[in-house]
Amino acid sequence: MKVGASHEEADMRGTPRVAILGCGNRGADVYARLLAAQGAAVTALVEPRPARLAEVAARHGLGPEHCFAHWDDFFALGRVADAVVIATPDDAHVEPCLRALALGYDVLLEKPICLDEADLARVLDAEARSAGRVTVCHVLRTTPFFQAVLRVLRSGQLGQLVGIQHAENVAWWHYAHAYVRGHWRASPPAAPFVLAKSSHDLDLLRAFAGTPPVEVHSSGALLHFRPEHAPAGAAERCVLCPVEACPYDARRIYAACSPDTWPASVLTAGGTRLEEALASGPYGECVYAGHNNVVDHQAVTVAFAGGVRAQLTVGALTHNNTRTLKLLGSHGELRGHLERGELELHDFRRGSPLRWQVDTAGNHGGGDAGLVTAWLRFLRGEAVVPTPLAESLDSHRIAFAAERSRLGGTVERLALQSSGPGERQAASEHKPSERL
Repeated sequence: MKVGASHEEADMRGTPRVAILGCGNRGADVYARLLAAQGAAVTALVEPRPARLAEVAARHGLGPEHCFAHWDDFFALGRVADAVVIATPDDAHVEPCLRALALGYDVLLEKPICLDEADLARVLDAEARSAGRVTVCHVLRTTPFFQAVLRVLRSGQLGQLVGIQHAENVAWWHYAHAYVRGHWRASPPAAPFVLAKSSHDLDLLRAFAGTPPVEVHSSGALLHFRPEHAPAGAAERCVLCPVEACPYDARRIYAACSPDTWPASVLTAGGTRLEEALASGPYGECVYAGHNNVVDHQAVTVAFAGGVRAQLTVGALTHNNTRTLKLLGSHGELRGHLERGELELHDFRRGSPLRWQVDTAGNHGGGDAGLVTAWLRFLRGEAVVPTPLAESLDSHRIAFAAERSRLGGTVERLALQSSGPGERQAASEHKPSERL
């Protein structure tokens, strides 16, 4: 059976065929939805949970012959689509990516790329041998907000860039959802916090600096979400807990949103009732139960080739879920607040600052839709790959170095890496995937 053969109605110019590997929130609710909305055809699904697989297949009108429980079964068919999205769990990104590249697929790869630093070279080498190209899902680069920041940098208005101050404000409820109760609460098996949560931000630092990283230092710890900080009388589950004033009461957090919207949709995927999830699943557990070990605050300092230095601070206990930044140049300073869409440029040669607003509507400030748009233009041969893989790898090299530094109290020095071949093709040089 060939998936593409029974989808001839989708086989037309400008309609890339995409397989989705991993039908969780990112794979199904974000990428598959946006790809279909922007003119791609979702032609195959890989997902081990039968109920979830059936639910997502129904959205895209796919029969059981287009649905697979494991990516081995999908890849056994050979090349039956133009591209694949890999949104499997964090520890299952590398092998399907290597299999996809071996078959010549273009790949949209959810971050993190890998959990073992040695796998970075494996993926880069595999891409060099493949007709396919890997795009990492660093969606913040493609937001209107950070595109505006990059335009200011490239305009030269700041003069020589000297320093970057960037803060990721995770928000108390988001941290509790994903990093105390959720999939990323323990490393291992999940990625270290700075890689799982902040590879977007490290990628932004790399984009702002414009050169590779050469030195990294980091410190951080898990301070608050520990058993010794549990309120007196706290129960193991929120549904049984008599403590009414706890801000992390899961009943209150998830009741504030519709069951079919994030973050509650993570609990209700596959038809699970919210009440059932809170009573028996990890998202109803007390945040002080001690099942988590990732940091709740961390600082990272990065030196880049050419001398630019950047500081990233990541905090769990913030009110807003946003990013703020300052870019410090010889002729001016640029300040930004992502959630508000505010940019403020102080030119040292002028008296008054320039302030303006940027649209930040949509998931990740418009970055999810922006990345899908850029990737589809690449697949259609209209543009270069959104970000070269070798450049995307730098965010992970920083993250792995930051974790070594945090654990060992060291300053980590990084060797300069050569770019992979074929990273910056002109649009005219890129051959779109052969339509099947």
